[in-house]
Amino acid sequence: MSMDNNNNNIKERFYSVLLWLQKHVKERTFVLVISFFVGIGSAIAAIILKKTIHLIQTALTADLQSGANYWLLLYPVAGILLAGLFVKYIVRDDISHGVTKILFAISQSKSRIKPHNIWSSLAASSVTIGFGGSVGAEAPIVLTGAAIGSNLGRLFRLEQKTLMLLVGCGAAGAVAGIFKAPIAGLVFVIEVLMLDLTMTSVLPLLIASVTAATMSYIFNGPEAMFKFSQTEDFVIGRIPWVLLLGVFCGLVSLYFTRAMIGVEGLYRKLSNYGQKFLAGSIVLSVLIFLFPPLYGEGYNTIGQLLQGSFESLMLQSPFSQLNTNYWGIVIFLALILLTKVFASSATNSGGGCGGIFAPSLYLGCIAGFVFSHTVNYFDFTALSEKNFALMGMAGVMAGVMHAPLTGVFLIAELTGGYDLFLPLLIVSISSYATIIIFEPHSIYSKRLALKGELMTHHKDQAVLTLLKMENIIETDFIKVSPGMSLGEVVKRAIAESSRSVFPVVEDDGRLIGLILVDNIRNIMFRPELYERFHVSRFMVSPPARIVSNMPMDKIMKIFDDTKAWNLPVVSEQGVYLGFVSKSKIFNAYREVLVGTFSGD
Repeated sequence: MSMDNNNNNIKERFYSVLLWLQKHVKERTFVLVISFFVGIGSAIAAIILKKTIHLIQTALTADLQSGANYWLLLYPVAGILLAGLFVKYIVRDDISHGVTKILFAISQSKSRIKPHNIWSSLAASSVTIGFGGSVGAEAPIVLTGAAIGSNLGRLFRLEQKTLMLLVGCGAAGAVAGIFKAPIAGLVFVIEVLMLDLTMTSVLPLLIASVTAATMSYIFNGPEAMFKFSQTEDFVIGRIPWVLLLGVFCGLVSLYFTRAMIGVEGLYRKLSNYGQKFLAGSIVLSVLIFLFPPLYGEGYNTIGQLLQGSFESLMLQSPFSQLNTNYWGIVIFLALILLTKVFASSATNSGGGCGGIFAPSLYLGCIAGFVFSHTVNYFDFTALSEKNFALMGMAGVMAGVMHAPLTGVFLIAELTGGYDLFLPLLIVSISSYATIIIFEPHSIYSKRLALKGELMTHHKDQAVLTLLKMENIIETDFIKVSPGMSLGEVVKRAIAESSRSVFPVVEDDGRLIGLILVDNIRNIMFRPELYERFHVSRFMVSPPARIVSNMPMDKIMKIFDDTKAWNLPVVSEQGVYLGFVSKSKIFNAYREVLVGTFSGD
């Protein structure tokens, strides 16, 4: 009883503090304060995750020898098994695809991320990556930061638009904290999460980013995440090769995006968790055994390539005897370039938890090195392999995420390679221009785009995205059966309803046609025909059927094509659910437009 009283006292004090804040502190000022604490929380989460991953990896791999290491067959399997069991039996919720979940929360105009995401992604991803899962820690930490912002905003009963901004603050703080990259954190939220930048939103985002980066500097030191020293100046005459590298990175990004979506689809077809784990663990362990640089995030490989040292990459693989062969290292890294997507998808689909932030950096670094290493062999020119490895990181990230500015600023802040700002821009833009020809969506947004649930910068499309079928469907139409007589229709349906259309439904609920009052007006007032005519004789087919899971933009296109004002809604099995009208959509559109964008 005393514990209940204490809890009630705490709640009463909190609500009194909340009321005082609402009366005495302007909301804009309060949001700035909250964004500061969101930045601190995101940074602490990032520091904890990176330290935990490092401790696990060090403990497991410190004693590995040169040549084939059979422990690499076991570690990744143990990691995704532990993470999968944790998610299945403790979290009991899907925590994969962190950035996609944030996009979905924003697209629903709810920005509500479950409280467990503050800690569940940290635990699952640290085990997954620490044991060798071939994914990155950034997407889980971005989801963690967004969850901190969302739940802190909900705790203080902030309005919906402010809640969305705090989700962005959490994501920006997470990126800034894990990479020591405050500008990249801000740009990431604008480019990838697609939040509109206004004078109201830019300051909280900056506060969260700078606060998180500062915390990271305090606890992890001032050094850049990757040590990079530019020993060879960039020459203007290399620009054609930089453009070609951008095109190559764009094609690598396209391959990674398409292959990732396709392979994930294959895993989803497996019927249960055991089958997914078995398939994922076999693929992952075999690939890491053959190509040890696939182990974990791959940041050690990136560090070696940026320092111009690649001789040791093959030492722990079965192909270590080829590490002195010029083409041996090229073929080895090219195979990693092709198989990384299978290792990453196997990690997540098999039960692990991680993102594709680090894999895109990893692939970009390898792509830049392979490109320059191959060109140099033919003596076309003397390209700096370190510089091109760095530029490749920006190129693939820009292509995979459809975020050229994020790629440029992140790589510059990660490595301190500001002297290469111009070529970084050229590679990022040319990579983005290449992939956009074939793929209109980033890997994060593609999953939502396929479902019609993606929020975009285009307000018409965004408003249609926010409209949901359950809010516009009308179910007060009287149903009739195909065997009913004209008299029954007149007495039981037309006389009892103000509607001019009636759905004709089979006993099993399937919609087979419509009755339009205008079509039977010439016979409905002739009682002598009431028993002669039945519904099956005068019903008509609907001009189109709306399936309940259709995206709203497709529904509007159907209305435009058919010129109809009312259309029936059915389930995927053809079961009648109700009607949707164009006027109802327009009214809902205006309400959402005013409610969502009135503050712009």
